Amino acid sequence: MSEWKEYKLGEITDFVKEKISVKDVAVENYISTENMLPDKGGITDASSKPLEGMVTKYYPNTILVSNIRPYFKKIWFANKLGGCSNDVLCFESKEKLVDSKFLFFLLSQDMFFDYVMLGSKGCKMPRGDKAHIMNWIVNLPSLDTQRRIASILTSLDDKIDLLRRENATLEAMAETLFRQWFVEEAKEDVMIGDVVKTTSGGTPSRKQSEYYENGTICWVKSKELDGSFISSTEELITEEAVAKSSAKMLPEKSVLIAMYGATVGEYGILSKPMTCNQAVCALIPNENYPFTYLFVWTATMKQEFINLATGAAQQNISQDLIKQQYVCGDVERIKEYDNRVRSIFDKMENNQQQIQTLIQTRDGLLPRLMSGEVKM
Repeated sequence: MSEWKEYKLGEITDFVKEKISVKDVAVENYISTENMLPDKGGITDASSKPLEGMVTKYYPNTILVSNIRPYFKKIWFANKLGGCSNDVLCFESKEKLVDSKFLFFLLSQDMFFDYVMLGSKGCKMPRGDKAHIMNWIVNLPSLDTQRRIASILTSLDDKIDLLRRENATLEAMAETLFRQWFVEEAKEDVMIGDVVKTTSGGTPSRKQSEYYENGTICWVKSKELDGSFISSTEELITEEAVAKSSAKMLPEKSVLIAMYGATVGEYGILSKPMTCNQAVCALIPNENYPFTYLFVWTATMKQEFINLATGAAQQNISQDLIKQQYVCGDVERIKEYDNRVRSIFDKMENNQQQIQTLIQTRDGLLPRLMSGEVKM
C-alpha cells in the first residue's frame, strides 16, 4: 500500500458542466435516470427526450451516475458523445491522477452509493448532494496499477455484456414470433384474470428481527425486476416471516410485474420459488398459460402498464387492473408457441446464471482491488 495515496474525490475528478441544447441531441444518445439500468446494469435506449431545454454534454470515457434515488446504483461508462439530463451526474477524470476506467470502477463500488445516500436530501425522491459527493475519500495507486486493475474488471464486464446482449437477441426472437401469432393474428381474447391466477406479496415487519436474520428464502422487491430471470435477491427472509406475514411463496417460473412508483411495468421471472413484496404482482403459470407466453406477454405490455399508471404522489397500477387486460384464448396456439420457444428460454436462463456468477466474482473482487488488499 506504500504507493497508494489518499485523495478527496473532487481532487481527481470534475463534474462536466458544458451544456448543449436538447435539440442537438438525438434520442439514441440521450441519457436520463429513466433509461439507466439499476445495479450497475448500464443503459437502455431512451423512449423519448425533452422537446426543449439544456442538457449536460457527455463525452466518451466520462462516467454517468444517476443522482436520483442513488440506492438504485445506476452508473454507465460512456462510449459515445451525447447529452444527459440534469438528474444525471457526469464525471470526467483528471488524467494525470486517475485512469478514467479505474474511476468508473471506483464509483461502481457499493460503498460509493452508500456514501452518496448518507448525504442525500429528500425522502420520497432522495437526491445526492454534489459537495458531499466530492468530499468522498479515496485511495489511488500508480496509474500503471490502476490500468492493470481496470483491465481485470473490464474483462469481466465485457463477458457480462456479451451474455446480456445474447439474451436480448434471444428475447427479441421470442417476441417477434409472439407478435406474429398473438398480436397481428389475435383471436379469442380473454381477460388474464379469468385464466391465470395472480397474487401479490407483502413486507414482513421490520420490527421482528427473527423475520430477516439468517433468512433462507429470497424476497423480491420491485427494484430487482430487470426483465430477466431472478435467481437471487438483495434480502432473504425466514420461514417464520412467510408464515406470519402477507408474504407468500411463489412457484418457480412465476412472472412478476412491478406495480408502484418509478418501476411500474418492470418485469422478471423466478428461477426458483421465492416471495415478493406488496409492490409486485405475480402471474402464476399453468398448463394452458406457460411462463414462456406470460413472460413475453408481460414484456409487450410494459409500456401499456406505464401508460395506465395513475396517482399524484406516486404512479401505480393495481392487481385488479392487470387482471382486466386481455390475453389470447387459443390454448392450443399458446402451447404450440411454448414448444417453439422453450429452448430459447432455457438458453436465456443459463446465460443469466452465468451473468450472476460473473457479477458476484466482479463485485467480490472490486473492493479488494480498490483497497489494495489484492496485490497487482
